[in-house]
Amino acid sequence: METGRVNPTQKLENTGISGLKSVHYNLLEPALIEAALKNGEGELGIGGTIMVSTGEFTGRSPKDKFVVDEPSVKDSIWWENNPPLAMDAFEQLKKDMYAHMQGGEYYVQDLYAGADPAHQLKTRVITELAWQSLFARNMLRRPETSELQKFAPDFTIVCCPTFKADPAKHGCRTETVVAISFEQKLVLIGGTEYAGEIKKGVFSVMNYLLPGEGIMPMHCSANHAIGNPDDAAIFFGLSGTGKTTLSADPNRTLIGDDEHGWSDTSTFNIEGGCYAKTINLSAEAEPEIYNTTRKFGTIIENMVYDDYTKELDFADDSLTANMRCAYPLHYISNASEDSIGGQPRNIIMLTCDAFGVLPPIARLTPAQAMYHFLSGFTSKVAGTERGITEPQPTFSTCFGAPFMPRRPEAYGALLRDKIASTGATCWLVNTGWTGGAYGTGARMPIKATRGLLTAALDGSLNDVEFRRDKNFGFDVPVAVSGVDNALLDPRSTWADKTAYDANAAKLVAMFSDNFVQYEKHVSDDVLAIKIGS
Repeated sequence: METGRVNPTQKLENTGISGLKSVHYNLLEPALIEAALKNGEGELGIGGTIMVSTGEFTGRSPKDKFVVDEPSVKDSIWWENNPPLAMDAFEQLKKDMYAHMQGGEYYVQDLYAGADPAHQLKTRVITELAWQSLFARNMLRRPETSELQKFAPDFTIVCCPTFKADPAKHGCRTETVVAISFEQKLVLIGGTEYAGEIKKGVFSVMNYLLPGEGIMPMHCSANHAIGNPDDAAIFFGLSGTGKTTLSADPNRTLIGDDEHGWSDTSTFNIEGGCYAKTINLSAEAEPEIYNTTRKFGTIIENMVYDDYTKELDFADDSLTANMRCAYPLHYISNASEDSIGGQPRNIIMLTCDAFGVLPPIARLTPAQAMYHFLSGFTSKVAGTERGITEPQPTFSTCFGAPFMPRRPEAYGALLRDKIASTGATCWLVNTGWTGGAYGTGARMPIKATRGLLTAALDGSLNDVEFRRDKNFGFDVPVAVSGVDNALLDPRSTWADKTAYDANAAKLVAMFSDNFVQYEKHVSDDVLAIKIGS
């Protein structure tokens, strides 16, 4: 049985997958929610949301992600970061997964990755679960119905949670696998229901393809001044650092919350939706995101709720701290209609410092921007990956190492060239701890972070007095209107100043030790940066 709308030449039976009991092409939100409820995949929530649990996996499994070792990519993949999968192992994996799918019911969405028509990737997502098909529809960009009749995918993603990989046969690590073949233009996902694997699978593909077009792919959120797309800002950062929250500024227009491209003419969203963390979400602090949790078609993932009223409990992280909601971008009232802005005037690098050492904001020179971009320091926060239960300091190259198929220098060179050609100002913003390290101090007040960002984006922060930080050498404002001056001097917020100095020395040493790997690949001005001196 087949339902929905599709290019007749692109039916699954014509593209290598056969023997399915039924296939549903490009179903819209009502039909997908009906199917998910009928299949027992979740429950209907307030406002027509769909509430689901992803079972054992409530976060990504980065150690189970592989890139197929193929001739055309052999010399361009960052293999230390992307474990290789032999071509014959991938062929066996594909054969066994497709055989497992026979007799099953599957859902197909034909979508775009990339808001800029000149740089779009036509992406087909095939899922075993109806709600995951809705997830793909929420997260990527939707063609017009008329476009589906001629849609031919550039890349295909197959997500089959009930398929269990066999490490002995398939060359993988466990029963869970994410395998990317750039020559076959195919991503296979098995053994996990966590929908974030679909989202990041698309991003990994774009991170490989876009640099070949001279475009900088970025794990960042982005917005621009209302009525002025040329006044754009980008926010780099790993999950949990505040990309979604800080870019959803009601006084600016949202371009997107997680994945973007920076071309010679624009900043454009790769996605068409948002995947927001909901732990401790409140109507008072983040009304726009909070309101999406009651809108039709939003997916509520791994949240505790009242069985009778269906009210969500935003404080209960007993299932996972990585509870999320997935919704289309237009659910945010100030979202851009075309998800495209000009080249950024301000670059924000977000970090979640669990040591409590870094100031809430610092201004970086171009060389310092390169240093901190390649360093990618932050703390992995609870729930984002399996096994993370409290913040863990980490260095994630380019603020997104798990999704970077190429060597980091390729992205670093692109960023250096983009900053040089546009004259953008770069800021390092710490949304982590102040007054002490994790367990002693407190999270940086979001009101202070917003105030400092507003001053940076409107240009007024450039007019205040700055001091040179003795540990990292960057410029830190001394006083900013509306912000507690004590926050701007992290050492002053610690009761034990000796403990602060010890933590600062420890963090400086971690930065220095981590950067050794890049010393042969960076320009002299970046190499000349000596933090801690």
